[in-house]
Amino acid sequence: MGDDTTTLHMDGIPADTLLKVKKYLDCFHLSLQKLQEVSARLRKDMVRGLGKHSHHRAPVKMLPTFVTATPDGTEKGDFLALDLGGTNFRVLHVRVVEEQQKVLKMDSQICAIPKEMMLGSGEQLFDHIADCLGDFLVSHNLKEQTLPLGFTFSFPCEQKEIDKSILIRWTKGFNCSGVEGEDVVKLLRKAIDRRGDYDIGSVAMVNDTVGTMMSCGYRDQSCEIGMIIGTGTNACYMEEMKNVKRVEGEAGRMCINTEWGGFGDDGSLKDIQTEFDVKVDKMSINPGVHTFEKMISGMYLGEIVRLLLVRLTEEKLLFNGQTSEVLLTPETFETKFISEIEEKEHGLENTQKILTKLGLKWDLVDSRVVRLVCDAISSRSARLCAAALATLANRIRGNRRLDHLKTTVGVDGTVYRKHPNFSDELQSTVRRLAPQCDISYLVSEDGSGKGSAMVTAVAQRLALQSRLLEDSDGDDEEEEEDN
Repeated sequence: MGDDTTTLHMDGIPADTLLKVKKYLDCFHLSLQKLQEVSARLRKDMVRGLGKHSHHRAPVKMLPTFVTATPDGTEKGDFLALDLGGTNFRVLHVRVVEEQQKVLKMDSQICAIPKEMMLGSGEQLFDHIADCLGDFLVSHNLKEQTLPLGFTFSFPCEQKEIDKSILIRWTKGFNCSGVEGEDVVKLLRKAIDRRGDYDIGSVAMVNDTVGTMMSCGYRDQSCEIGMIIGTGTNACYMEEMKNVKRVEGEAGRMCINTEWGGFGDDGSLKDIQTEFDVKVDKMSINPGVHTFEKMISGMYLGEIVRLLLVRLTEEKLLFNGQTSEVLLTPETFETKFISEIEEKEHGLENTQKILTKLGLKWDLVDSRVVRLVCDAISSRSARLCAAALATLANRIRGNRRLDHLKTTVGVDGTVYRKHPNFSDELQSTVRRLAPQCDISYLVSEDGSGKGSAMVTAVAQRLALQSRLLEDSDGDDEEEEEDN
């Protein structure tokens, strides 16, 4: 990625082949000026998403999370965390230790959700969750305690309060009846009541980006952005309350879940979508939805590469014009192949192993061209992501009228973690697009589990503080009356 590695990949490719291949890759190379334009469009869409009357039409949803502070290091105690985002869910017991500024995972357990339960009744699903939570408490001798719970529920929700979250729609293969349009916290509490042998304390609902920001925020108190670049992509950040028009109150800040994957759903990115992106979108289960995500995230990158390789083969620029049945089958080129192919040390060997596995007859030039293709796709992903991240950093700086912003981004996701050059490319592009922001990056450790416990811990601290304020107000009045 970047200029030096690209030059490496070009070595050993005949000039005329290179010229023809580059014609197909040019549409993936976005200039700094184009990235600045993309950033400006996102900035506009974020304002629309925050607006009281414009938000329902906005492709970037900008959902309020009701998380109004990041950790300050004084949080402590024992918490439970539930993490439901796919075919498994996890139960965790987490201890927050103030002296060590650490979030310790004490124990955790994974519970499977059978396929038929994903399509059954909501009552059945929440009874299953309550049963697994109950078994966990029994086996770890926690049943007699009433512990606060952080609930990471990675489905599109309209959050009304920190402990009230309405499911908008199921995704990822779930379709349980009687849950859409309902408050998931209420459904969980009802299931626990039906069991009747244990109780939980306060509940905080957490989106996985917020969990990432919060778990990193305990280690680094300047962490005010959470970003995920994995199967999907999304980010959250701390916004000034006065700009969050849909929630009452002007003072302080609130974390906003941007849902930036939807950027471009109104056609605003048409000029940078390639024919390959259009095809990936058409073949997906949700055409026209999450346009930005489909150009960036792990679920789609491999497929973009596959379509390009097929096209280059048809043009006789690869594999002597001979494809294979495997290459012609959708989803066969996995995104993890891109990381393996772009590895510095063994990239060329990895490429050749993967091409053989895909049933292709290759030569040395072919393997170099394939590396060039992977580089173009992953590089675009990193640069687009950087444009979006720079938009958030520049917005925070502008909101606070600072000449210079120093902040930290908590990051999670396989694309960011596993790709050999992705993070370098992303960071260097952000430096160019947000030159007045000094950004550190912290890779989250077990973001959503520990993060949801952290959100609960911060919510508890804030609740105690606001209760203290109410108490002390009363005392002042009494003193005045005595005088």
